[in-house]
Amino acid sequence: MATVLLLLIYLAYIGLGIPDPLFGAAWPAIRRDFDVPIAAANIVTLLISGCTVISSLCSAGIIRRWGTGIVTALSTALTALALFGFSLSGNMLWLCVFAAPLGMGAGAIDTALNHFVALHYRAIHMNFLHCFCSLGVTLSPYLMALALTADERNWQGGYRIAALLQLFLAAMTFLALPLWNAVARRSRIPEAETETEMETAAGVEEKKASGVNGSGANGASSSFGMLLRRAPVRWGWGIFLGTCAIEYTCGIWASSYLVACREMPIAAAAKVVTLYYAGILLGRFLAGILSLKLSCWKLIYFGEGIILSGVLLLLFPDLPVICTVTGLFLIGLGTGPIFPNLLHLTVENFGSENSVAVMGTQMAAAYTGIMLIPPLFGVLAQFFAVGVLPGFLLVLFVVMSGATIRFRQLRCPVK
Repeated sequence: MATVLLLLIYLAYIGLGIPDPLFGAAWPAIRRDFDVPIAAANIVTLLISGCTVISSLCSAGIIRRWGTGIVTALSTALTALALFGFSLSGNMLWLCVFAAPLGMGAGAIDTALNHFVALHYRAIHMNFLHCFCSLGVTLSPYLMALALTADERNWQGGYRIAALLQLFLAAMTFLALPLWNAVARRSRIPEAETETEMETAAGVEEKKASGVNGSGANGASSSFGMLLRRAPVRWGWGIFLGTCAIEYTCGIWASSYLVACREMPIAAAAKVVTLYYAGILLGRFLAGILSLKLSCWKLIYFGEGIILSGVLLLLFPDLPVICTVTGLFLIGLGTGPIFPNLLHLTVENFGSENSVAVMGTQMAAAYTGIMLIPPLFGVLAQFFAVGVLPGFLLVLFVVMSGATIRFRQLRCPVK
């Protein structure tokens, strides 16, 4: 039973990775059809990311009320409808309209699945699942390429293919709804506990002593305001923001850097970016295997060390081009294990009662980094030059590693 559900979650993670890169692959064709400036893409991407942040912050209460299975199924269906909406859009206004449900669905799915896996499965599965998410990211532009190969104006067809895949996943999730609660009951920690179950006499006394009210995870201790006042939570957000900022800034701007600063042909630069994403995929796959022998924190430390080695290679432009290519691959390889292992540590770091609320805020921090930092670099590149990318990545690394050190100094359950 747990194995069947795990297979479904693996499929869901592939679907989770499909929507985001789809827009980037389709944008040249969309821009031509709608006759809009190239920067107009920022409106749609900011709407998607902003709604994802809002959805992540609101997801804790929704997951507690309805459960992971229902939230995942409904959110996947919402994502499918949004993708169908994209395929029917005839102007930028409609793209912006459907960007909102796309972001809302993505944030809820991300938080629900990551929390469920962190709660009920081992670290190896969290790493492999995010490896499958990277597979979805890789598959996404290929689906759009299939549609555009037949007809360069058929970007709507690419979105319809993706929507049908999401609809299939939503149907599978609805059919598997009985499995979610069954697996939660059999695993080490129940997915949702009622107040009656949680509030044994000893439990009530412990909560009173620690300042947590009787409503457990639904109480004020897990509200955003209360979490904001917890130093370990804030430093954890810094790690998530930093690692996602590095991953997406590098993914979006590496090609421009290679063309402008290393005089690489555009096609060759695109292949190097593919190698970068292959590094992320490989990093998560290796982390899944190594998690059988190494702790999550050791995998995170190894990842940060590998990122630093890659950034240092980029900092010396006089080195051969192969060193720059190797540096980008190492940055991808290093970022691979950090995000999934941080997610898996949520229950250990903050306790099962607070984990779903903390997970939502962690996803919000991650998407805030994705939403704000790459455009910030774009502004810097406009005023200075894209050649500042290595220095910018080094600053992000200092933020991420500094937050990691401080978090480890303060690490304790939220009380």
